Amino acid sequence: PIHPRAMQFLSDNAAAVHPRVWLAMRDADAPQPPYDNDALSHGLDAAFSELFARPCAVLWAATGTAANCLALATLVPPHGGVICHREAHIETDECGAPGFYTHGAKLILAEGEGALLTPAAVTAAIGAIRKDVHQVQPHALSLTQASEYGRVYRPGEMAELGGVAREHGLKLHVDGARFANAVAFLECTPWEACQGADTLAFGCIKNGGMSAEALVLFDPELADLARLRRKRAGHLQSKGRFLAAQLLALVEDGLWLDNARAANAAARELAKAAAGRLLHPVEANEVFLALSADERAALRAQGFAFYDWGEDAARLVTAWNADPGHVHSLAEAIGKL
Repeated sequence: PIHPRAMQFLSDNAAAVHPRVWLAMRDADAPQPPYDNDALSHGLDAAFSELFARPCAVLWAATGTAANCLALATLVPPHGGVICHREAHIETDECGAPGFYTHGAKLILAEGEGALLTPAAVTAAIGAIRKDVHQVQPHALSLTQASEYGRVYRPGEMAELGGVAREHGLKLHVDGARFANAVAFLECTPWEACQGADTLAFGCIKNGGMSAEALVLFDPELADLARLRRKRAGHLQSKGRFLAAQLLALVEDGLWLDNARAANAAARELAKAAAGRLLHPVEANEVFLALSADERAALRAQGFAFYDWGEDAARLVTAWNADPGHVHSLAEAIGKL
């Protein structure tokens, strides 16, 4: 159990909802057509098309798992496969949901430092599969931006991986649970951070939202199929305007990037204090560092909450509303270990 007054570095999922998101939901609390027939839901396509500077269709979903898996089910048949990193969230943290939503598609695992894939790793995974009816053939490549270790694909790397996918006839899906943090780190356009993607699970809950993620379809013709799959999966909420309101509040006027920049800045302060303890470069809002059991206990005794990450390691996650005093105190405590 975590003490309610602990200084919170467990997860950005534990962060507060941004006040502007609450306000948008309150403003949406008026009679509107149900499901996704309201004006706010209808406004998502235009808002995200402007954000990415290209036509796209957008569906709201209640969870990142749903957004990822509905995307994959739209791209991959039951007999197909999805190439992803061995430590991708869809492999390690979604309880088999990709197979459930796709009705059996297989995850084909590849390796890469920092949970990042390279063109060579993807090509090797494809090359190991015989082109016959006895083996699962890949239909999609899934990348996480930022990765499960807080690492970020540069625009050139994303473009190269997209090229490999197209060369082999694969669709490209991007799990963007922390996409905002990646874009804030790169200081590039949103499209440059996911260029070549056919689908993107645009994360909002970790970045000031409450209960809404965006499934962005860069091929709008996929939208009808995705909507049918969303309904069949039980994710077509009757009061969808409250999800749409959250998404619009975050992307309008750049709030999503402001929040991500604040979280990233807090992580950089912790990274500076951790110095030689860092297990991965800090590029988004996650800090992985070497800490012994005694050192972790010492930090927790001072009131800091965080997750152990394997043996003699810990993960610290900063959020959009990270308390500067708590961040400074933790940085100071790490420096004194």
